[in-house]
Amino acid sequence: MFDTLTERLTQSLRNVTGSGQLTEDNIKDTLREVRMALLEADVALPVTREFIAKVKEEALGQEVMTQLSPGQAFVKIVHDELTKMMGEANESLDLAAKPPVVVLLAGLQGAGKTTTAAKLARFLQERQKKKVAMVSADVYRPAAIKQLQTVAGEVGAIFFESNANEKPIDIANRAIEQAKIQFADVLIVDTAGRLHVDDDMMDEIKELHAAIKPTETLFVVDAMTGQDAANTAKAFNDALPLTGVILTKTDGDARGGAALSVRAITGKPIKFLGMGEKLDALEPFHPERIAQRILGMGDVLSLVEELERKVDKEKAEKMAKKLQKGGSFNFEDMLM
Repeated sequence: MFDTLTERLTQSLRNVTGSGQLTEDNIKDTLREVRMALLEADVALPVTREFIAKVKEEALGQEVMTQLSPGQAFVKIVHDELTKMMGEANESLDLAAKPPVVVLLAGLQGAGKTTTAAKLARFLQERQKKKVAMVSADVYRPAAIKQLQTVAGEVGAIFFESNANEKPIDIANRAIEQAKIQFADVLIVDTAGRLHVDDDMMDEIKELHAAIKPTETLFVVDAMTGQDAANTAKAFNDALPLTGVILTKTDGDARGGAALSVRAITGKPIKFLGMGEKLDALEPFHPERIAQRILGMGDVLSLVEELERKVDKEKAEKMAKKLQKGGSFNFEDMLM
């Protein structure tokens, strides 16, 4: 994700790094390049305009710190504005409500809601140590309920049965009662895919939302649709009080326009990124880390966190002791 944008931005920012001071003349060409890079990444035009205006205002009005060259100061301004545009800091799910905390997933058809529901369940179980239950209120798509049952089994979440003859509200209300009985901490409600222009389907999810009053209402959207993702999220937010957005299929999106546009257009935070097909491929969205990645600075914190989760510390310590004593490093060690 962001490969194209990173390449263009790092190239354009190099042009200003040798400047003696930041002036309107020597940042004009660079700002034009940054604007083009954002538009090519499918960032919405109003968002791009506002971003460029803020960067220009900051750059020309800033006293350059003595420890930074003017070029470094400009890169820092771009980094800080990217971070602000995406929402400053990660906004986690509100899990402090009385259990079961109801999480409602909404979105278009084919956005990956059902897979995302399973990824979210796994995330909450492994990293938040929550007992998670799941139910499907999708009574329209053949095999939707069976699909959720399958992925719920794969991640070890509780699955509540439902069938296509029931109303979504009845399914959700029954699931809430069952979740209370089974002392579940979180109940994830998967819903049918719908278009924001389909009045009947939008009325249905409005009624469902009003009936179950979820703590979190998350809009699941395909990142590869670019700025359309932000516009669709806004349309859903006008109909439903969304609390956040999950961007899926970000591993297939080299542009990153959706991630940069969603917060600015909807005012709602991106809470997670779907990074692949596997059920552990869901990561919290950290704006500052993403800004660093976009500018080619790398994302060391996310790498460290992933290593801490995936490396068996006892095995690592045993290997270290073996090597300290002069033991051989074999293929089994390399594999581990």
